[in-house]
Amino acid sequence: MNESILITGANIGIGKEAARQLALKKETKKVILFCRNQAKAEVAKKDLEEKTGKKIFEIIISDVSDANSVKKAVEKIKEPIDAIILNAGGIVGKTAGKVTPSGMNELAATNILGHVILVEELIKHDKLKKTVLLASTESVRGVKQMGMKPVSMKTSSVDEFAAVLDGSYFGDNFDVMQAYGYVKYVATMWMFSMARKYPDLKFVAMSPGSTSGTQGPDNFPPIIKFIMRYFMMPFVMPLIGMVHKVEVGAKRFVDGISDERYKSGIFYASKEGKLTGEVVDQGTFFVDLKNNSFQENADRAIHRFIK
Repeated sequence: MNESILITGANIGIGKEAARQLALKKETKKVILFCRNQAKAEVAKKDLEEKTGKKIFEIIISDVSDANSVKKAVEKIKEPIDAIILNAGGIVGKTAGKVTPSGMNELAATNILGHVILVEELIKHDKLKKTVLLASTESVRGVKQMGMKPVSMKTSSVDEFAAVLDGSYFGDNFDVMQAYGYVKYVATMWMFSMARKYPDLKFVAMSPGSTSGTQGPDNFPPIIKFIMRYFMMPFVMPLIGMVHKVEVGAKRFVDGISDERYKSGIFYASKEGKLTGEVVDQGTFFVDLKNNSFQENADRAIHRFIK
């Protein structure tokens, strides 16, 4: 049972809904909303308290793209946490390719940098007891029906992973939608390296699937954003089974940290060719996920950017 859970990016969307669902579990005594913006976090906390009738929500302010911000936030955590949901991140937007002070591009820094530091700092200070869940994505192994190509790296070497993280891998044609899958691949492989390094903890990668009510469409160009938000997401994609409600996506996260069926070192996502429905082990058909050397290379590449 998880009595205390920390969720990054918990003031909106899937993170907030996961916080609501977890609060309704009788064993939950504390949910930490790990957010970037104080005002938005306060609004989310008030709404969650009203919807659940629980006064168990706490706020910690931190920017997961900023290493120092995360380290300072960890100092505020006084008692060990049972589980962490690494939810913050996403496609980011127009500035995704911009290089941050860490050397990672903004897309990688937002999805990986702070999460790695958060987990490793908590472990170092003996403040993590059970489970880490990473929000990954079907973009890693691609979905042909949606025109999403699978990640296809030449060597998965340390240098190649590092090139994904600083953006040089993509040359002058930085496509944020394509880069997102590669960044999540690096993060997922890091999770697997951690699963082998810390066998007494559980590290699960879980895709929430294609979920309505998230900010994803906001990061597309204006015309495509309009089509996605007002036509594709609410009408077309549900009809063809390519999108589900935010409650369903969040439940994947809740189950991932709560259900013993989900094992450490596994990436769970929709079945091949799907974005919704039952989740399965992606390593059964995307075999690079099982390569221990690739996992170690991802870990080493990330730590090139962590001072």
